[in-house]
Amino acid sequence: MTESRRIVLSCLSVLACLALAGCESDQAANDVTVAPGLTGIRYLAGGDETSGFARATAPRNYFSFPGDHEAHPGFRTEWWYFTGNVFDSDQRHYGFELTFFRVALTPATQTRESTLAANEIWMAHLTVTDTARGVFHVAERLSRGAPGLAGVTTTNDQNGNSLTVAIEDFSAEFLENDVTLTASDAEFGIDLELTGLERIVAQGNNGLDPKGPEPGNASYYFSAPRLSVRGEIQSGDEAAVAVEGTAWMDREWSTSALSPDIEGWDWFALQLDDGRDLMFYRLRGRDGGTSEFSGGSITSALGSVTRLEASSVNLEVTREWTSDRTGVRYPVGWRMSLPALDLDLEIDPRIDDQEIDLTVRYWEGAVTVSGSSSDAPVSGLGYLELAGYAPLAF
Repeated sequence: MTESRRIVLSCLSVLACLALAGCESDQAANDVTVAPGLTGIRYLAGGDETSGFARATAPRNYFSFPGDHEAHPGFRTEWWYFTGNVFDSDQRHYGFELTFFRVALTPATQTRESTLAANEIWMAHLTVTDTARGVFHVAERLSRGAPGLAGVTTTNDQNGNSLTVAIEDFSAEFLENDVTLTASDAEFGIDLELTGLERIVAQGNNGLDPKGPEPGNASYYFSAPRLSVRGEIQSGDEAAVAVEGTAWMDREWSTSALSPDIEGWDWFALQLDDGRDLMFYRLRGRDGGTSEFSGGSITSALGSVTRLEASSVNLEVTREWTSDRTGVRYPVGWRMSLPALDLDLEIDPRIDDQEIDLTVRYWEGAVTVSGSSSDAPVSGLGYLELAGYAPLAF
């Protein structure tokens, strides 16, 4: 086990004691203190203890809804990932991320006296990138899985069957092919409606996405790569503004989805102005090289999907940024080329400091895209995630 994984799992053990023991009140349930700045958000999927948990081992013939928007409690880890780029009436840009993570502590729920006792930890991250002001807002919710605190609920009413993923006051409500994101903190927040969930891309091999050669080191993974967005964003001391734009949803569940020799990854979700949507993740080995299990997909404007192997994509770092807060150096500028598609892209952050340094530490932020496709200019926007980078040694 790598040291970074030990740190993450030690941190989770603090939460495990709270969740499995139960407590006397909601207040106690949320008085959780953990050390900030753990490296690599998705190391939460890389624990060594897999006994009793379900494994992702075979392709799926299909994903079904709303069922696959729900939790998959047989698996150790899963997440609901929303990122997007929106603009107000003055064409001022905002980026946003709202992500929900579920981590199971045991393979099955155990019967306990307390109604608050649970075998799951839930975490949510909310960010808003206010490009015009050069401000990056970030907030976290962290709780046990328990009624009124965190989890998935379903509601049947005159509007239909809705499903809500929530951690305290952060929520994503699914209704047919729409999802409403609602989350706010002291100085910022979002209230956004996303439409277009009917366009789903099964990543990997019919939804089975291997992350290494070991049996079961894979996730079930699908994306909704181009969602339309309308709603409001509030940033700082300004009133909420109406915005429109596009978003991306990633959905994964797994048990131990990373090989032991993987130190981190660089994940790109790009929406090009010619209608194509590109997802690629580069798994980084301990030697800094690219794992052969890196991969992704590119989806045409008409919906046809081409799988991308590690050898399909060439990546080159063009610029780095070092955080004054954590001492971590992140590769925030990139050149990406796909020779078989005659596609060359430059990827740059809207602002450099889009680092999340909370219970776990990673860089995730809004980016711009420019370049060429078969000698014609192409542009776009998207999100970049950089995980597993450690502070510089002096």
